[in-house]
Amino acid sequence: MSGRVFEDWTIGDRIDHPIRRTVTETDNLLFSTMTHNPQPLHIDAEAAKASEFGRILVNGTFTFSLMVGLSVGETTLGTLVANLGYDELVMPAPVFLGDTLRATSEVTALRESKSRPGAGLVTFRHEALNQRDEVVCRCLRTALVKRRA
Repeated sequence: MSGRVFEDWTIGDRIDHPIRRTVTETDNLLFSTMTHNPQPLHIDAEAAKASEFGRILVNGTFTFSLMVGLSVGETTLGTLVANLGYDELVMPAPVFLGDTLRATSEVTALRESKSRPGAGLVTFRHEALNQRDEVVCRCLRTALVKRRA
């Protein structure tokens, strides 16, 4: 278990997650088709070439999912009860095939659970950055995590 229990977090804790991931054409195509997203910007090279981006744009929900996934190992792996919500999701810059993403997390809020004495709520601000250190995705994630037994 590499995730932390509720008592191990403090507001302001910051993590630069060590795993980075280069986004491939296969990632984007499979994610788009698995989620039934036929957006030509994601799956049609000719349509994407004619767009303002001039090339395939990576599916934003893939970018979001990858950002959260990159954060799990050092935040909630083995300690998560449930993710309760994602707020303030923004994508300030596009992601293209071949971009390499990394994630950071910062604890912005902590609250004991009123309904579950064995758990507490941790709110993380996750950010995904590309190889040029541009923020490509950001959100708040509220996670219900286990307390120390």
